[in-house]
Amino acid sequence: MPSPFRFAVLFLLMASAPVVFAQAGADSSATPMVVQLTGVVVEGDSLGPVPFATVYRARDQRGTITDEYGFFAIPARVGDTVRFSSIGLTESFLVVPDLTGQEMPDRMSVVQPLGRDTVMMDEARIYPWPSRERFKEEFLALRLEADARERARRNLDFDPMALYDRMSEMGSSPQENFRILQARQAEMAGYQGGMVPVSLLNPLAWGQFINALRNGEFRKR
Repeated sequence: MPSPFRFAVLFLLMASAPVVFAQAGADSSATPMVVQLTGVVVEGDSLGPVPFATVYRARDQRGTITDEYGFFAIPARVGDTVRFSSIGLTESFLVVPDLTGQEMPDRMSVVQPLGRDTVMMDEARIYPWPSRERFKEEFLALRLEADARERARRNLDFDPMALYDRMSEMGSSPQENFRILQARQAEMAGYQGGMVPVSLLNPLAWGQFINALRNGEFRKR
């Protein structure tokens, strides 16, 4: 036979059950709905994707980054503020709305644009001298020549023999090489179909060889 104590415990449990269920129902209604937020972050001027942009919830500072195509996916509650940021672009914010009554109240897709972050800097003038007076003093001390002809004359005002030695070491110019090639081609065209003479028996060639030998042209080479 059941004891009076057991009847008392059973009565208390049955009396407190409606209160517990009511509190549970109230807590469930107070909990905001979780929304799966997906979308693409783009630039506002070109609508190009913004890769590796930061997307996070301002409530708990947790989030994700976009991929190379600007796509992201993040869970958020209704009423959360989602922050979008990237280097060189302005920040943007999105408040997750209540989607109750729509076809998919737990999903939301957005295209979030970010504008260019343009910074206007003040004009900066850089001078190699600390003051205008110092610049004037240094400029007057340069003693510049009147024109380029005077500078060329001063550069060439040294030993003429040294200048000749430098000129002798210089190679032929492109125009001179072209004239020599033309002369050789004209000479070969003159002997076309015939026998090319041998310079071994040419007295003029021997004279040129002896003069070159006396001048020491072979020693220089």
